[in-house]
Amino acid sequence: MATCGEVLVKLLEGYGVDHVFGIPGVHTVELYRGLAGSTIRHITPRHEQGAGFMADGYARTRGVPGVCFIITGPGMTNITTAMGQAYADSIPMLVISSVQSRNALGGGRGKLHELPDQRGLVAGVSAFSQTLMSADDLPQVLARAFAVFDGARPRPVHIEIPLDVLVEPADHLLPGRPIRVSRAAAAPTTVAQMATRLAQAQRPLILAGGGALAAGAALAALAEHLQAPVALTINAKGLVPADHPLQIGSTQSLPVTRELIGEADVVLAIGTELAETDYDVTFQGGFKIPGSLLRIDIDPDQTVRNYLPELALVADAEQAAQALLAAVQLQPAAQRQASWGTARAARLRQGRAARWELPSLAQTRLPKKFSPAQSELCLLGE
Repeated sequence: MATCGEVLVKLLEGYGVDHVFGIPGVHTVELYRGLAGSTIRHITPRHEQGAGFMADGYARTRGVPGVCFIITGPGMTNITTAMGQAYADSIPMLVISSVQSRNALGGGRGKLHELPDQRGLVAGVSAFSQTLMSADDLPQVLARAFAVFDGARPRPVHIEIPLDVLVEPADHLLPGRPIRVSRAAAAPTTVAQMATRLAQAQRPLILAGGGALAAGAALAALAEHLQAPVALTINAKGLVPADHPLQIGSTQSLPVTRELIGEADVVLAIGTELAETDYDVTFQGGFKIPGSLLRIDIDPDQTVRNYLPELALVADAEQAAQALLAAVQLQPAAQRQASWGTARAARLRQGRAARWELPSLAQTRLPKKFSPAQSELCLLGE
């Protein structure tokens, strides 16, 4: 007889999970019983927060959800910091925890590791948090989690399983069939409108965020075709090679880069929140997009936050970038401003280097206090 905990591991294998992060505990024995006979590799940190950040890093580098097995109570309170970071950065993470038996939920009876409302505790740092009230619901709940990872803005998902449900017989759920969904395709009408605006622009510019990481090749080709400088957020570093002549770094808070953005007549923002952590890192205000703003994001709400666009497209970044590239290539080539593109990007880099050039240690002592300009430089990691 296979228990719910053992079957869960088998179903995760079906979804392609090959690593799990966690610390075994008395409340997760059934999950670990299932791991022993699986192909999944288990990695044990010293602390559940470490498990969460390991899963976060794994998801960022592999492009698949990071999975954690976490004990009731303190295990969940420990991992919430990592979940909060993953939530803010749109990182897919599946946190599977135990919880008190169904007849003890919210009872306040002093059970081991009992919390008044464990699900409510993590609801604010997850796409959803659900209690599995029956083993029969396991396939549907897992399908819902992977639907978030595959088809929506990826964020942590929490599934808690009561202790009595973990040991329920679940043989009948095997072998199981993974349910996968696709992300929304880019609407052709909006793609065509955006392509026209970009093709007609004399000074186009691209702002790309971590949500566009998979779109690097298409975005680089689009930038080259448009002769559009590309600014990346910290989470988008590597999307376009650092030595690409149109790449201007993660310097959106610097005056020279803000000046460039102010000169652009059409700005394409893709997979970025346009939030202060990348665009106003010194909290001085003053970041503006006076040109026509086009936004692409997988999250409909995000397309109208912080800065209102002229056009918005809700779609997967890679699909949208490929569709835009194909549409722009069909448009008549516009007469770009001669001093724009690679020439303007090079001038920006030269100006930035001149502004931030500091004397060597051999020539002078470091000041007791950094100037505002030097402080800004340190904050930006330049």
